[in-house]
Formats: sequence, C-alpha cells, structure tokens
Amino acid sequence: MDLHDIARAGRTFGLDKYYLVTPFTDQQELVRQILDHWLTGHGAEYNKHRKEALSIIELCSDMAEVYGKIKDKWRQRPTVLATSAAASERTLAYEEVRQRAFGGEPFLILFGTGWGMAPELLKDVDALLPALTGPGEYNHLSVRSAASIILDRILGDR
Repeated sequence: MDLHDIARAGRTFGLDKYYLVTPFTDQQELVRQILDHWLTGHGAEYNKHRKEALSIIELCSDMAEVYGKIKDKWRQRPTVLATSAAASERTLAYEEVRQRAFGGEPFLILFGTGWGMAPELLKDVDALLPALTGPGEYNHLSVRSAASIILDRILGDR
C-alpha cells in the first residue's frame, strides 16, 4: 500500500485523480480506513498536506469502474499507458507523451505491483512507457519510486 507516497507525487505533479484499483474487499476496507483517517478523522487536522494529497485518490474495484468514471468525467477515452520493465515495440517515448499531455490529451497511466501487471490488462493498453533503467542489469524499483520518476519525466518542470 503505497497510497501516501504515490498520492503525494500525483498531487505534486498535478494529477486529476489517482485511481487505486483492487478487487479484494479486505484491501478496499483498509484503504477506506486510511483515507477516512487522513481526510475526515484526526489526520485531517494533524497533517493538512497529506489530506490534500490523499484527496485525489479514488478507490475502484476493477478497471471497468475506472474506465467508466473517466468516460463520465472527460467524455472520451484516455490514451492508456502501462509501465513495464520489459522492452516492447509498442513503446511511446516520454517526450512524446509529455508533448501530447501538455497539448491537452488525457492519459491514464497504469502502474502494477511488484509482481507486474496481468497480461490481460497489458493487451488492452495503447502503449507502454519506456522501462526505467540504470547502468546495470538490476531493475526492481518500488512502484512509488517508479511513479515519481515517470510523473517527473512527463509532467515535471523543464
């Protein structure tokens, strides 16, 4: 559950929403408890910056719910991008995504867990973002680190 850190990165880079998707009811309840504490409970007064960051989170049980909410809000399907540590011929360069995003095109970026993204989810995306790599072969960033780096590459001040 990286919701605090990813929400803070999302808020920093101006995301409209951070859709947190899990079909597991026990995880949904945990997320609701955390959000309740920071948005309306003691945490809302204790740390207003965290409240502001977490206010962009919207909990969904599956991707169909996410797509429905986006279509209702934006009246169009966003370009759906996924992150992957693997190279792909369907890769869309960060600079192109950046130009298109600043041109007004809506994007939905999917971040997986440490176990990767389900193949059935990957087959429906429009493109993959380039893998985040360093000088060596080790390539196992946490999702919170990857999200921050990718958001900076696309939306960061240049």
